[in-house]
Amino acid sequence: MSSNAFCFANNYFIRMKIIPCILVCFFGLHSSGSYAQKKISDFSIVYDYEISNGTGASKPVTGSNAIFVKGSLSRFETGNQSYSSSVIHDATTGNTVILKEVSGQKILIRLTLQNWKQMNANDEALTFSNTNETKTIAGYKCIRATAKTKDGSEYAVYFTGDLSVDNTDYDPKFKNLAGLVLEYEITKGDFKIKYTVSKLNLNPVPESRFDIPKTGYREMTFEESKKLNFAQ
Repeated sequence: MSSNAFCFANNYFIRMKIIPCILVCFFGLHSSGSYAQKKISDFSIVYDYEISNGTGASKPVTGSNAIFVKGSLSRFETGNQSYSSSVIHDATTGNTVILKEVSGQKILIRLTLQNWKQMNANDEALTFSNTNETKTIAGYKCIRATAKTKDGSEYAVYFTGDLSVDNTDYDPKFKNLAGLVLEYEITKGDFKIKYTVSKLNLNPVPESRFDIPKTGYREMTFEESKKLNFAQ
């Protein structure tokens, strides 16, 4: 082989080694830069809430709600000293169980997928429009979005695009948001309810959190519970 032919072959070989490396680096950087969102499927979150009226005539009522998510399973807990409620939902089967303790009564309500959709019809009809306003909540940059209900009323929602929940059924209100909600505010009549995250844990949730009790509860259907205002 002549020296010119050898140089050409050698240069060609070097280029063929370098070009793939450049392409890998380029696409690797492009991918990491354009997709920074972290998907979460196992987590728990606690929101502290404050209920106040517009007149300021009474002292605000405070409390907290907790949500636990593990894959397709979710559990929503709320309550106070005289009342507690838990909603356990399986997004795969659509089956739901509501556990309530009211004035010493322990009630278990089973819902079908149709019952679940009926109960959350208003929440699933929410539409969102993002604004340019942002703020940091619990260490995450959040975007302010405006939620609009079917009747035209609006409320503010702050969500982070850094976290994406695989199980969007965990909270039907925010099914159409591309991120995790860390703060929101709802107005109901003369009352304003503000929810702000107080704890966010991305560690695995124990499966026992989603166990359904086999005894100790009076069981009723969704239709029966609606007549008694239990499925609210």
